[in-house]
This record gives sequence, structure tokens and C-alpha cells, in this order.
Amino acid sequence: MMKLGEALVKEALITRQQLDQALKRQIQFGGRIGTNLLELRYIDEAELTKFLSKYFKVPAAPLDLLNNIPEDIISSINVDIIDKYKILPFKKERSRMHTAMLNPKDIRELDELRFITGFDIIPYVISEMRLLYSLEKYYGIKRNVRYVSLSDRFNPETKVEEDSINKIKIAFTEVKDKEEIAGLLLNEAYKIAKRTALFTIKSGTIMGWKGRGLNVDNFSLQEKEQSTFSDVLRSKSSYRGPILNIKENESLINLLSGTPQDALIIPIILRDRVISLLYADNGVSSVLNANVGFLSLLASMAAISFEIIILRKRILDLNFPL
Repeated sequence: MMKLGEALVKEALITRQQLDQALKRQIQFGGRIGTNLLELRYIDEAELTKFLSKYFKVPAAPLDLLNNIPEDIISSINVDIIDKYKILPFKKERSRMHTAMLNPKDIRELDELRFITGFDIIPYVISEMRLLYSLEKYYGIKRNVRYVSLSDRFNPETKVEEDSINKIKIAFTEVKDKEEIAGLLLNEAYKIAKRTALFTIKSGTIMGWKGRGLNVDNFSLQEKEQSTFSDVLRSKSSYRGPILNIKENESLINLLSGTPQDALIIPIILRDRVISLLYADNGVSSVLNANVGFLSLLASMAAISFEIIILRKRILDLNFPL
């Protein structure tokens, strides 16, 4: 059977480069390949679940049933069994128990479950992210904070008022220099996250520029080091997840006074080159808010503003021969 990642590439749902990035992330953080792809936002949960159904040739567990599982079904299988096998029963028909699981094709596991529970287990597929969310919701089985930070994908994000967005857009068109752009970006980001900062890249060095709730004045890190910042620079892709406690992140960990379990790093890209990094977290032990996705829009506005300033300067520098 073709590996899931390879199958996703074959179906053109992700690119080879995206799979490579997800595999590298999987080595660092663990979890299933689908979870890593979701964290990188290379695929959404609906697309992944639909493909998992095709890949395993079993139905996907229906969301309407997963969201409202009756108490008698929740209590029908011991929580220790639920936790050990990572399964989620959601519908019962006489002796048949419709059950969501990560690998619905594991015959040995299915036989064990049928023997232990006394039910005829009817398997359905479910994403790892959705399963762990549901196990905590119904059984109190705690997730790693990494998966908690992903759960905002299940709910509509807290909307930023349209009038407010329009005012921010106008403000980004009226800035006069890069310092104003940085200030505007951080002021808006600080409304969403308790600690935000901008970092610039100069001659292979990542340097602190400005911060809110975080003093980055004396921070510097070599781009060649295999830090989380360096990974974002190389991939030119946003990162959301924990700051790993590894030697390469030592300077970053010292700056952050620990290892945040839910951090967001967004590259600000101008003409295919990363010119700055936007960092955000809610402290070492807290997860980011549901509307953190708005930071990506702010970063995009900032990138366009940087371009406008460059073009404005070019126009002003033009000389007309007399």
C-alpha cells in the first residue's frame, strides 16, 4: 500500500516540496503526516478526511454525529480501552458499534476490539487532530498542547470587524517609512497576541527589530543555525507549534524565557525574499487565540506597504534630463 504522503502527492493534493517539509516536521515533532500537513496549512481538514476515506476505502466519520455523541454510547466502552486503542464510538445499532479510528484497516486491532468490547466494530476513518479533540471532549483524555492549538480550525475564527479591517488597510497605504510599517503591524498584532515581535535579516544574521510585550533589542541569531527561525527562512512558509528545546534554539529560548508550546512565525516576503519575520505567542504556557489567522493578513498588508515605499522612493529618485 502506497504511503499516505506519497498518495497525496500523486493525487496532486500537495506538492513534493510540501511533503518533504511535512516529513521534516514529523521527525522533529512526531504525529501523523496528516497532522503535520494540517499544521503547515498545506491541506485543510475536510480535504484530508475526504482523501483518508478514499485511501483506506472506508467511510469518514460524519461530523454531525461526532459533534453530538449520546452519553449511553460514550459510556458503552471503558475509557481505558478508548485511550489504549485511540478509538471513538459514535453510533450503535444493536450489537454493531460504528467507531472512528486512525487506521480502520488494522485487522488485528479490529479483532481485538471486537473480542474485548463484545461489539461488532464498524470502522470509520478520522483525522488524528479531530480524534484527539473528541477524546478530550467526551472522555477527558488530555491532548498535548500542540493539538489544542489546532482545535481553532474546528470553529469559525473570531471575526475582526470589517470597519476595523478597512481602517487598517488605509493605514498601511498611508505609512511613510519602514518604521511606521513595523509600528502599525506590531500594534495590530499586539491586540491578538500577548507577545509579538519583528526580526530583520541582514548579511545572514537574524536580528531583533521591534517588539510588543517582548524586548528584542539585543537579539541576534545566525541564519545558518538550524533554529526554528532558520527553518521558516528556508521554507518561506509560516510555522505554528512549539519552540523545541534544542541547542539550535538556545538564543531564542533565552529571549522567550522558556519554550512556548504554541508560537506563530510568519515570513514577510518581498519579491520572493524574506525581509522580516513576525513572531507571536501568548506566553510560555498559553495557546494562541482563535483569530490568530488574522496575523497572516496583517503580514501580507505589511509586505505590500514595504513594496509601496520602495516604489515611491524610486519615483522620487527619477531624474528628468533638462
